[in-house]
Amino acid sequence: MKDIFALLKQGSMASLTAAVVNFILAGLKGLAFLFTANVAMFAEMMHSFGDGVNQLFVFTGSSLSKKAPTKRFPFGFGRLVNLVCLFAIIIVAILSYETVKEGIHHIIEPLPAQTETTLLLVNIGVLAISMMLEGSVLYKAGKELLQQAGQPFDGLKPLTLSYKHIDSAKPATKLVFLEDTVATAGAFLAIIAILIGRFTGLLQAEGIASVLIGLMMFYIVYRVFMENAAGVLGESDPHMEQRISKIVLKNDEIKDIQKLIVLKEGDALHVEVIAEIAPDLTVAYTNELRDDIEALILKQSHVTDVNMEFEVDDGKRSWPVTQNQLDRKSQKK
Repeated sequence: MKDIFALLKQGSMASLTAAVVNFILAGLKGLAFLFTANVAMFAEMMHSFGDGVNQLFVFTGSSLSKKAPTKRFPFGFGRLVNLVCLFAIIIVAILSYETVKEGIHHIIEPLPAQTETTLLLVNIGVLAISMMLEGSVLYKAGKELLQQAGQPFDGLKPLTLSYKHIDSAKPATKLVFLEDTVATAGAFLAIIAILIGRFTGLLQAEGIASVLIGLMMFYIVYRVFMENAAGVLGESDPHMEQRISKIVLKNDEIKDIQKLIVLKEGDALHVEVIAEIAPDLTVAYTNELRDDIEALILKQSHVTDVNMEFEVDDGKRSWPVTQNQLDRKSQKK
């Protein structure tokens, strides 16, 4: 039991926070929908519930993925977070479909306009609370994302700079950030639709908002499914491969790289390198060289283990390098 709690402590706190907030908001929106029968509120309720379920699954998966490697699973359980996300996204897909279907129904057969000020205030109030809470979770997730990307995270950067570095984040953090971006935008969209319906008489506005919110949810379904399906199958990280190749080739004793693979295992990265060296290097020097390069690679974000081997230089160029890199090596010689 202690092991389970220890693993849960290592899970994504951004996912857990987002799950709790979304379940609370789903309850508030559900009560508001029962009270006002507002279709935009129904869409937001489904959205919050779907996000809450998804993020709870992600928290569980991110926790269990930290389990230490075993003899049967020597690479650990990193991909478990990807597998759990695939199950969770099925629920979100069903809720997205129901949201779009309900929105289309209310575009074709819109409900009469609600003229009671009380109902308007209930809808606007609940959605405003939702937008503020979702925005705070979005800010926290953006801050965590920038920390993982090694970028400054002060001021408004978590809400602006995060989108530029989103691919550098861990899967769980990336998912929370995307879902809360859509959730915050969806709450704002629902408020606008309610106001348009009330003050312009365009009764289809709420149905249109419901469809748009459902389509945004489908975008999350597509994005999460594609990324986690790739993670389950075993995906390489081309960006990190290029970064590590520069670290390896920076050493004058490394003549070429025969093979370099950076494999994603959930949040972790496993690195395998086969480099070419001159045949006259001693075993002792080669071992020291390996230790130095592996130590540099292990300092890179998310890298958990490195396997580096050496082969004698065959005189043929296997790994592409820039002319600047070749010139620098020539100047050093």
